[in-house]
Amino acid sequence: SLMVDVTGQTRKEKVILPLYLLGEKPNTIPNKKIEDPASGKVSISSLATRQDLTGFHLIPSRVTFGVLKEGCTYTTTVIMKNVGVNFSRFRVKQPPPHTGLRVMYTPGPVAAGLQVELEIEIFAMLLGGKDTGGLEEVSHYIEILTETETILLPVKANILC
Repeated sequence: SLMVDVTGQTRKEKVILPLYLLGEKPNTIPNKKIEDPASGKVSISSLATRQDLTGFHLIPSRVTFGVLKEGCTYTTTVIMKNVGVNFSRFRVKQPPPHTGLRVMYTPGPVAAGLQVELEIEIFAMLLGGKDTGGLEEVSHYIEILTETETILLPVKANILC
């Protein structure tokens, strides 16, 4: 119960549930798509009442590179897991070149319950001009377009010059 803690005592403060348990997905924009008859939908009566049967989860949901040395290349891996009951496709909209970001992945369908790795690469470069005291913050949202929504993956880094 949410009213008592593990010792059986009444809770003093309210329990804050994570967004994924509340049915909300942070950093997503739903797509307005007409039903595709060839998309491989599953018609099972026990699943007929559930609303959200498709979707991807990103692990981690945001990327923070930390402090980077100018002129070096850094990479990290983000896992994109299909948590729906159908296979689903996606594509990544590559960030503009001035950000220094690039996403490498293998395109194709992802079966239900399986995952694919997205390799996020950043070339640390200063965008120029102003004096920032030796540290410049780079921030960008990588757009991942799926069949049902657009997922925004925030990427942040501080570049040391």
